[in-house]
Amino acid sequence: MRIFQKWQGLPLDARGATVALGNFDGVHLGHASVIRAAHAARPDAPLAVLTFEPHPREVFRPDDPPFRLTLSAERADALAALGVHLLYELPFNHEFSLMTADDFVVKVLHDGVGARHLVSGQDFAFGHRRGGDTGFLAARAEALGMGLTLVPPVTDAQGPLSSSRIRRALQDGYPERATAELGRPWAIRGFVSHGDKRGRTIGFPTANVPLGRHLEPARGVYAVTVRLADGTMHKGVANIGRRPTVNAGTESRLEVNVFNFSGDLYDSDITVALHAYIRAEIKFPGLDALKAQIATDAAEARQLLG
Repeated sequence: MRIFQKWQGLPLDARGATVALGNFDGVHLGHASVIRAAHAARPDAPLAVLTFEPHPREVFRPDDPPFRLTLSAERADALAALGVHLLYELPFNHEFSLMTADDFVVKVLHDGVGARHLVSGQDFAFGHRRGGDTGFLAARAEALGMGLTLVPPVTDAQGPLSSSRIRRALQDGYPERATAELGRPWAIRGFVSHGDKRGRTIGFPTANVPLGRHLEPARGVYAVTVRLADGTMHKGVANIGRRPTVNAGTESRLEVNVFNFSGDLYDSDITVALHAYIRAEIKFPGLDALKAQIATDAAEARQLLG
């Protein structure tokens, strides 16, 4: 997949695609249905996604707690896995937010990326103050000679599937629900940083990954799988939270003990996928009690992961 951070001056072979529109945070099953519809609409055209970085909410509401399900690299990987050939990841800032809906359709979609066909969900809104909706998009696309497909939401007994619904499932401690709605386990990807190295002193060395702009799921212990930078997969047990037994600070982070691994992971890029929630984070009276509980948690994680 080729990635472009602009819409102006694109090479000829990066134009003329069927373009799926949206934020695609999480790249869940609803997003996958939009991408499938894009391919079905014009199977002869390259398949593209046009999205934004950062997420507009991060620009308009910078003081909100982190909420992203997927950051840029994770989202790109998930889109590539769905067969997307071109990713237009447009920088979203205050200046871009002032672009009118009409300018977005004409300058970005028609003149810029040269879209042959547009595809979006039925609630897609765009332009300054979200001044353009799918009705406006349909009228302008037709006038400019671009096709348009509107895709209904994927629904189940709980209603429409959405990124917000997946966030709630993770914050409530149900990663398996997120897995069902994403089509894959939800994961946190980041670089391993130096911690206080206390884990190795009690026999459970951990790789520490700052949550950064990722959503913070329910604090506690999880059965996880870990993809290392070399592509190998490992099972493990992770804690997400503030580590109240050994830490008085307020920063939450992910600490993962990778089973049967003894190498150096510092500064490497790893992906930690959450499979099952084992228990809530609690404060223990001392390191011995913490060590005993970690051993119990690790045994349960091994059983859950098979």
